[in-house]
Amino acid sequence: MNPAHDLLALYDDQLRRAARPDGPGCRIERAGPVVRQTGPAHAWNGVLWSGLDDGTADAAVAAQLAHYRAEGVPFEWKLYGHDGPADLGARLLAAGFEAEEPETLLVAEASAQAGPVDLPDGVELRDVTDPEGVRRVVEVHERAFGTDSSDLGRRLLDRLAADPGTVTAVLALADGVPVSAARLELYPGTDFAGLWGGGTVEEWRGRGLYRALVAHRARVAAAHGHRWLQVDAAPTSRPILQRLGFVPLTTTTPYVHA
Repeated sequence: MNPAHDLLALYDDQLRRAARPDGPGCRIERAGPVVRQTGPAHAWNGVLWSGLDDGTADAAVAAQLAHYRAEGVPFEWKLYGHDGPADLGARLLAAGFEAEEPETLLVAEASAQAGPVDLPDGVELRDVTDPEGVRRVVEVHERAFGTDSSDLGRRLLDRLAADPGTVTAVLALADGVPVSAARLELYPGTDFAGLWGGGTVEEWRGRGLYRALVAHRARVAAAHGHRWLQVDAAPTSRPILQRLGFVPLTTTTPYVHA
């Protein structure tokens, strides 16, 4: 019996093969050996799961390209390290996709992470419930990551308006100024909740805010009955999360097509 292997199989079953739409206007489609999400241009569009082999991979890749071209939206093929065939990444590159930085799928028990939230003096956590809070989350993300986060803001506003029980966001405020932000995706009917978007502005890094936001979201996840936290961790956050007790299951690489 391999606990990590069993947990990865559970993750695949619940969050990939049986995925649910992650926002209003989105739909999950099962097209043969592929599970994908299709939605508005500001939504996440892409392939969540595939069960391919040497004989079916090229046709499936061509079919997804045709589908999203007809929809008029860019999309991502979210390729996990254990997906087949072994050369699927190379096939995606040959079809015109571009590979972004690989991440590591990490998991931990929510109850084990839901400890006390230890904050620096002058810092408080505030749940995001309105457009002004979303604007401040976007502000933090753009300062922390140096990228345009406007689509993130639109998705978060959509979710808070249409299905607030499946997402929560939190800000860390230093004397009223937003300096860190993160969100929690709750997947109803599954054992998992997802940690996403943890970012801290440069001058506040290394002061425990990232760990505090993990603990805060772990409490919320556990209170909603989710046993496991999952994170697609960048190389910068993976060491922090592993020190907190998260364990790696596999890698995931975004292959994007404009």
